[in-house]
Parts: sequence; C-alpha cells; structure tokens
Amino acid sequence: MDQHTTSLERAFELARSGHCRTVAEIRKILKAEGYSEADFVGKSLTDQLKALMVEVQSDT
Repeated sequence: MDQHTTSLERAFELARSGHCRTVAEIRKILKAEGYSEADFVGKSLTDQLKALMVEVQSDT
C-alpha cells in the first residue's frame, strides 16, 4: 500500500489495469493491500469502475 494513494485512486488503477474483471476482485485486492473498504461504496463508484473495466477489456 502506497501511503499517498487513496483507496479510491487504487481502485481506479486496478480497474484500468486490465487485471480485474469484477468489482469484487478490486475489493479483494484492496483488502489484501491493506486499504479500507469504508471509502469504497456507492452505486456511482461501482458503475464507474465497471465501465472502466469494460472499456479496458474491449480494447484488448
């Protein structure tokens, strides 16, 4: 865990990475990396992450 990277920033990094296919995978990685899931809630956030993952998958 990078002390300067927030859980939200890391979630978006993971979504853009192409390594995660679901929001559940992102949450699992965040938890394993020591990030709090408290900041990682809400339909809007979930929708944004899903859209990024779909975009990345369609580009490959």
